[in-house]
Amino acid sequence: MSMTDLLHAEDIKKAVGAFTAVDSFDHKRFFQMVGLKKKSPEDVKKVFHILDKDKSGFIEEEELGFILKGFSPDARDLSVKETKMLLAAGDKDGDGKIGADEFSTLVAES
Repeated sequence: MSMTDLLHAEDIKKAVGAFTAVDSFDHKRFFQMVGLKKKSPEDVKKVFHILDKDKSGFIEEEELGFILKGFSPDARDLSVKETKMLLAAGDKDGDGKIGADEFSTLVAES
């Protein structure tokens, strides 16, 4: 399954394009722009599994740095600052990674 099976390609392009500048990433705005906020909980979990590149059941800090590439292969990597901010927002239990339920909460709070 690819991201465009779940989200509109045009929405992905606009959302990724809105955050091309380093340190401009805002996960709340991004999730809204890409259309993820309007998706069912099941679809949000499918997006999580696409972003979980190593299939560990978690999105670790390293994977978070590449989150935009999960939506569009030609997107930029997040800066260290952006990655740490996203991890802090999503890691509710403090284990240093984001699980599927934490990701769903992160999207819902957007």
